[in-house]
Amino acid sequence: MLLLIIAPLSGLLISCNDEDDTTQGTSKVTVRMTDAPGDYDEVNVEVLDVMIKNNSDTSDNGWVSIGNISPGIYNLLDLTGGITVLLADNEVPSGLLGQIRLVLGDENTVVKDGVTYPLNTPSAQQSGLKLQINQTLQAGATYNFLLDFDVEHSVVVEAGGSGNYNLHPVIRVTTEATSGAIKGTILPITVQTLASVEVNGTLVSAYTNEQGVFQLNGIPSGTYTVTLTPDIASGLTVLVVENVVVVNGEITNMGSLTLP
Repeated sequence: MLLLIIAPLSGLLISCNDEDDTTQGTSKVTVRMTDAPGDYDEVNVEVLDVMIKNNSDTSDNGWVSIGNISPGIYNLLDLTGGITVLLADNEVPSGLLGQIRLVLGDENTVVKDGVTYPLNTPSAQQSGLKLQINQTLQAGATYNFLLDFDVEHSVVVEAGGSGNYNLHPVIRVTTEATSGAIKGTILPITVQTLASVEVNGTLVSAYTNEQGVFQLNGIPSGTYTVTLTPDIASGLTVLVVENVVVVNGEITNMGSLTLP
């Protein structure tokens, strides 16, 4: 079993006497997973559990299951163009949530050109990937966390021509309250296109799916330049769209965009 640590968020499980009433009681927490697709037929990941921790302590103690889990093997490439899967949905104690941990099984595979390969996780990766969010959960509020799996950078072909595929997870964790999304449809839909935007020095990107749809998740409110880069074999050129406005909690739909 692989235990993949995903995110020191912030806010949950503390109930001290000197706390404000807004952190007494429970908060509704949902955890969803989506994907920025890569150039594979399938990338299948077995999810067993979603766990949380009540503080920002980096030790491996204090983990509990969030409960009400939807375990299963998920093809990440089905989760594109704004499609997500609900992994966990439950009431949890309000207060400081330290971390969230995605627990994976060993039934992880990648399909390339119709051939299925094991998707291995090197032992060095078993300590996981931690992402800081720092947010206190208020009593009675609902928090929707989105785990955005970047397949293009998470699946690595082993050097030396061995044909082995390794999982080096690259995951962004965002919330609806503190970010929005950019969506659009690229024409012609038969051309795989990479949509990208720079956010505070970090490049956020996603390929179009089979319907030509892309969605860039976890984009904070602001005005951005979206770059659409088609497959070089198509002979089409890059399309740059400026002044794309994003509002927290909303999806900015750019509509249909035709590559030049």
